[in-house]
Amino acid sequence: MSKIILTISLAALCLAGFAQRIVSPEQLAKVKSDMSKFDNATEAYRALVKDADKLMKTELIPVTEKTVIAASGDKHDYVSMGPYWWPDPSKPDGLPYIRKDGQRNPELANLDKNKLDKMAKSVIKLAYAYFFSGDEKYAEKAVEFLKMWFLDKKTGMNPNMEHGQMIPGHNNGKGRAEGVLDTYIFVEMTDCITLLSKSKAMKSKDLEGLKSWFSRYLDWMLNSDIGKDEYNAKNNHGMAFDVQATAYALFTGRQDIADRFIKEFPENRLFRQIKPDGSQPLELARTIAFHYTLFNINHAMDMCALARSACVDLFSATSPDGRSITRAIEFIKPYLGKAQSAFPYQQIKEWNENQERCCWMLRRATFFKPSSGYDELFDEYCRTKAIDIKWLLLAK
Repeated sequence: MSKIILTISLAALCLAGFAQRIVSPEQLAKVKSDMSKFDNATEAYRALVKDADKLMKTELIPVTEKTVIAASGDKHDYVSMGPYWWPDPSKPDGLPYIRKDGQRNPELANLDKNKLDKMAKSVIKLAYAYFFSGDEKYAEKAVEFLKMWFLDKKTGMNPNMEHGQMIPGHNNGKGRAEGVLDTYIFVEMTDCITLLSKSKAMKSKDLEGLKSWFSRYLDWMLNSDIGKDEYNAKNNHGMAFDVQATAYALFTGRQDIADRFIKEFPENRLFRQIKPDGSQPLELARTIAFHYTLFNINHAMDMCALARSACVDLFSATSPDGRSITRAIEFIKPYLGKAQSAFPYQQIKEWNENQERCCWMLRRATFFKPSSGYDELFDEYCRTKAIDIKWLLLAK
């Protein structure tokens, strides 16, 4: 695979000229200028502001407030549990836990994952509400949440995942490589911090503090044993690691690291995980194969968005034997609009929900490949309610 069809320009000047964006600044500005031109965008905006107004009255729970503390004994250390691990019914104490792929254990709610997700999703909604409305109050609330979670010495999270996705009864409460995926939502959130940096609420010291936190977290990802294990993952976890490392490197100005991950991405991830027929065997082996196939394609497109902001076209990357993101999309596309029985792999739950995810995956792909015919499929099969924020962020 020495020859690759790929356009790459990794000059520092190009990297320095762009902030990373999962949704491009041009797209956001275009929609903001006249929402009435786009299907459902106005209704989605109204729903966004309504949700943001509710968040104005919300107080989030910091990582330090919990009953289940990491094995380190430090309440500032994030702790979560592997989502598909359950008590062993054959053991009086249920230990060690056993795996049930695709079945989420409700005990997860007792740890930090839900709190982290709620914080990040709240910041994202408030940041977009600020951007589209221009109302500083939303930025003020978002910055309040960010300071509580990352900067406050009493409530802040330590920049590591040493206890992420631990499994009760295994490894003395130590985290696993898979725990790094818990912070994937920070990829979009760091984009939103960039939006918030234009507000009066985001002080320079706060922005520098956030960049420092993410720089230290990036160092942990790159140098810790857990981080290295996740980097070496051969499935969606490895793909997601690269996206996170690139996003945080761009956010913190560490362009050399972003450069390296972008340059290595086709050979290191795309061409190893996608077969010439477009299949992703490691995702298709799961009990929710349709979900994980889409999940990984979206990771790949996140990386394409980050690379595009650095003047690199990863979406067109193609191996000599035809492995590419487009080929992966073409493999899964025929199952859109089909009954679950038509899918020759396991998908034990949420077939209809993943049909909608497939529609939006195709919509995202049109921003990289406009003349693909994906818009027609999206229009035919998408049933997402008009209030969904995707109608605003991915408006066409």
